Amino acid sequence: MSEFHYPLLGTIDSPADLRGLGERQLEQLASELREFLIESVATTGGHLAAGLGTVELTIALHYTFNTPQDRLVWDIGHQAYPHKILTGRRDAMDGLRQQGGLSGFLSREESEYDAFGAGHSSTSISAALGMAMAARQTGSDRRAVAIIGDGAMTAGMAYEALNNAGDSDCDLLVVLNDNEMSISPNRGALQNHLSRLLSGRLYTGMREGSKHILTNMPGARRFLGRWEEHVKGMIMPGTLFEELGFNYIGPINGHDLPTLLSTLRNLRGLHGRQFLHVVTRKGKGYHHAEQDPCYFHGVSPFNRETGEPHTGSSRKTYTGVFSDWLCDMADADERLVGITPAMCEGSGMQRFAEQHAGRYYDVGIAEQHALTFAAGLACEGQKPVVAIYSTFLQRAYDQLIHDIALQDLDVTLAIDRAGLVGADGATHAGVFDISFLRCVPNMLIMAPADERECRQMLSTAYHHEGPAAVRYPRGTGPGVETGTGLEPLPLGKAAICRRGRRIAILAFGSVLEAALAAADEIDASVVNMRYVKPLDREVVLAMAQQHDLLVTVEEHAIAGGAGSAVNELLAAEHCNSRTINLGVPDRFIDHGDHAGQLARCGLDASGILAAITASDASLQTTDTQSVTAGHDKQENLRGYR
Repeated sequence: MSEFHYPLLGTIDSPADLRGLGERQLEQLASELREFLIESVATTGGHLAAGLGTVELTIALHYTFNTPQDRLVWDIGHQAYPHKILTGRRDAMDGLRQQGGLSGFLSREESEYDAFGAGHSSTSISAALGMAMAARQTGSDRRAVAIIGDGAMTAGMAYEALNNAGDSDCDLLVVLNDNEMSISPNRGALQNHLSRLLSGRLYTGMREGSKHILTNMPGARRFLGRWEEHVKGMIMPGTLFEELGFNYIGPINGHDLPTLLSTLRNLRGLHGRQFLHVVTRKGKGYHHAEQDPCYFHGVSPFNRETGEPHTGSSRKTYTGVFSDWLCDMADADERLVGITPAMCEGSGMQRFAEQHAGRYYDVGIAEQHALTFAAGLACEGQKPVVAIYSTFLQRAYDQLIHDIALQDLDVTLAIDRAGLVGADGATHAGVFDISFLRCVPNMLIMAPADERECRQMLSTAYHHEGPAAVRYPRGTGPGVETGTGLEPLPLGKAAICRRGRRIAILAFGSVLEAALAAADEIDASVVNMRYVKPLDREVVLAMAQQHDLLVTVEEHAIAGGAGSAVNELLAAEHCNSRTINLGVPDRFIDHGDHAGQLARCGLDASGILAAITASDASLQTTDTQSVTAGHDKQENLRGYR
């Protein structure tokens, strides 16, 4: 992207350069930054709408605060693309979310300006509070600022942090970027004027000074408190935050740079806990994103003129399979209730929400609540289906164990984004769910190899009278027609897909296609295991008896995964069959395209073949060694079962 098109932005390689500009130049910078962001994301894909809404806020924060000495803690990172561009990463944006390129989220390893790395929401206030308290303990004048969106404020963790902060003696600024919830409408010039006044030294000095002077005058102080409360209550919705121990300012127009600058400048000079409420517009400055901010929240590469995505796959996604099944099963059973923790579109629940509005619940970013809420419904004879990403299910582990599994309640977990997730990288990779689910009593765990199996497994989970999980990957499958039936699969039964010699591959879920391709090269047997829990004991033991080598393959962490379950079964049966376990190695896998991630982990056909060939060769020299291997690039990570 030519600096000719961005004459001012092209001179900004750090916030120090930004702070060298005059205030009158910042409006032009905001315009160029917004255009650059649209052009960049149109090429690479990524999160667009939220960042377009924070252009002015980002400029004002870096202009006012001495970053990186002062800490800006952005929640999640969806809103932080302008921050990346202004902190020396402008020219690297063309590699966003690509292997070896910039992360789509914040990363402490990537930049000293990324004070805290996060891919999950609602962590910013907690982290910033920790930094503020560290500054207090070390006697530093460093400031900590948390920037959190209204959606993230639906999570309990945000209020836990606010509650703790309200009882802490520290300098902390929380900025609420309100771009959807509209806690209170912006009141224009008057409101902005009042916000500047209320953040200024005259008001705050009078406020704090009166408290000190009137300490021994209860009646007068009570009168002043009532006056202050009533005056502020007429012009702002900050009662909750005031009660939590914050000085509330706002709401102000988050696209009004002069107001932002003056307010932030005032707040930086204050001590204690401050809460600034700014109102922004998602997708600001790009017509298509303003009209459909939900779609432009996260997009693939698109035509910036029309807003239309570039041509993608015509195959149905696994999320689409779930969407169709959910609506069909809801038509068949009025007891079905659909639940999502703020991922209606991402989880494929839009159509269900429209057709069965009375049975649809979006509980906000509250994964813990989602599961216990489902448990309560199940107690009363309803049939809850919780659509949740694998990586978000991690947040509700206690509720899964204590509130659902322990009581053996009939709750179906539709676990989306299971496995590696391409451009979203390590923060959103669903590679731990098998490990933390299969150790829980009463759990049924399934992994479909294709679209039809996914639909059948969802029916199996739904009809199972107890907690059941179906884990399916992001994106498309091999293209198998799903059919329209709602029949379940036989419980705990695997399917033998190929008969071969000497070597048997036990494939769990989405890796079946690659396993079959590798097996064709070496004439190996292949089993579609289908079930992680319960395992098909008969098939596993038969394969062990009939073959010299067992190979387990899964798009999941090797440690504690499905392969480990096979190893445990063989050990319990005193079976000395030689085994290797292939899966995601014991490290976080960086962002990139999904096929490339699989290849890096040795989970494509060539990687599976290479690992088997290497292990099979060693069979000629030893009969006793059992190897656990995860192929990473050209290296096998070896261990033992």
